[in-house]
Amino acid sequence: MHQSAEMCRKRGRIVLVGVVGLNLRRDDFFKKEITFQVSASYGPGRYDSFYEDEGNDYPVGFVRWTEQRNFEAVLDMMSSGALDIKSVITHRFDIENAIDAYGLLDNSDALGIVLNYPSQSRDILTKSKIELNVQSPKVIDSSIPCVGFIGAGNYASRTLIPAFKEAGAVLNTLVTSGGISGVHHGNKNQFSTASTETKDLWNNDKINTVSIVTRHDAHAQQVVDALKSGKNVFVEKPLALTLTELEEIDKSYHKANKSNVVRLMVGFNRRYAPHVVKMKKLLESHRSPKSIIMTVNAGAIPGEHWVQDTLIGGGRIIGEGCHFIDLMRHLVGHKITDFTATMIGNVPGVEIREDKASITLSFEDGSFGTIHYLANGGSEFPKERIEVFCDNAVLQMDNYRVLTGYGWTSFKKMKLFKQDKGQKACAKAFIESIVNGKESPIPYNEVMESSKVSIEIANLLRN
Repeated sequence: MHQSAEMCRKRGRIVLVGVVGLNLRRDDFFKKEITFQVSASYGPGRYDSFYEDEGNDYPVGFVRWTEQRNFEAVLDMMSSGALDIKSVITHRFDIENAIDAYGLLDNSDALGIVLNYPSQSRDILTKSKIELNVQSPKVIDSSIPCVGFIGAGNYASRTLIPAFKEAGAVLNTLVTSGGISGVHHGNKNQFSTASTETKDLWNNDKINTVSIVTRHDAHAQQVVDALKSGKNVFVEKPLALTLTELEEIDKSYHKANKSNVVRLMVGFNRRYAPHVVKMKKLLESHRSPKSIIMTVNAGAIPGEHWVQDTLIGGGRIIGEGCHFIDLMRHLVGHKITDFTATMIGNVPGVEIREDKASITLSFEDGSFGTIHYLANGGSEFPKERIEVFCDNAVLQMDNYRVLTGYGWTSFKKMKLFKQDKGQKACAKAFIESIVNGKESPIPYNEVMESSKVSIEIANLLRN
């Protein structure tokens, strides 16, 4: 930066492309009145998901040189010879000697370093499946859960895949959009195969179960494809983003179950948290209507995050609020008959989003409950709190660590050393249902009910 300022004329401009140290000296800029600007790398459109991911271009009359048009111009100039880059190439290395190439980066004589890749056949370059160094079981029957996973993100790789493995599932094929992560996590968790194509799951007769842990907008179609292939399905929430998608899933589920027992389960793991299991057991002896308050200190997620995009993530009520709608349905043990919902309104300085909402559910037995789903709270307050009022007694659960009973003759308190939201127990229950030839642990009608109500509530808030 200092050298650039010394080279610059008075009232000149320095544009930063890429990443360098920014130890700016005031005198360099003050004496010459130099302007400093940081470039958004490739040009307008960079880091804008509306442009890069969704393919929406900027009108040429308003933005002449977008990221794409910059690339096109440079490639055209290179193709025609107008832009000669040969003069800046100082070294060439085969990819096998890439370490030597990186060793030159501190060499002031190295300007442009080219890595040469060997010529490969189209079959090798387009290969979508790799057999890993693991021996898969030779005999697979319907009672042995042979699982194919779609997705290996943080939750899948750190929580769900290990939970399935611990529960006794045979891990067959791991499908990811990028092959590198598939091979890495496939080897780590002893999968037989890594792939980038979901058809490798649908067409594999060994695989009788599919676990879907992908981005929310992909869930519904992948569930339908799995059901049409006759596979048991475990899908992370949400099940679907629209009522139309739910209808398609329902048709595929009933068609798949005409001749075989095919399970469909959503990862509503909070049902299996030790504290919730205890609450459910205590409440079963009380048939009178219950009043429930769930306070979810959800925390803020930036508006540009994919979860907030209604077309991709479904928004936070469909994407995450469904957990608590299902959990309340589970604790009450009766159908949802009605609901109301409200959220923070249009006030100056406050961005309108459905992640600051209050939802009230009414149930068939006369119970009701309110879910306060709030993204504007503080981290010092518990993230999740559940309070159940019933027959002159109260149960209060904080953060899946402490459950306290007030007015319960047989129960006072239950504590855990660490938080347990039931992820392992949820996976185990699903795997055991396959081994034992039983129906899905969470009844299909409850899965569909919770999913449908979540979508309807989100639609209500948006309208």
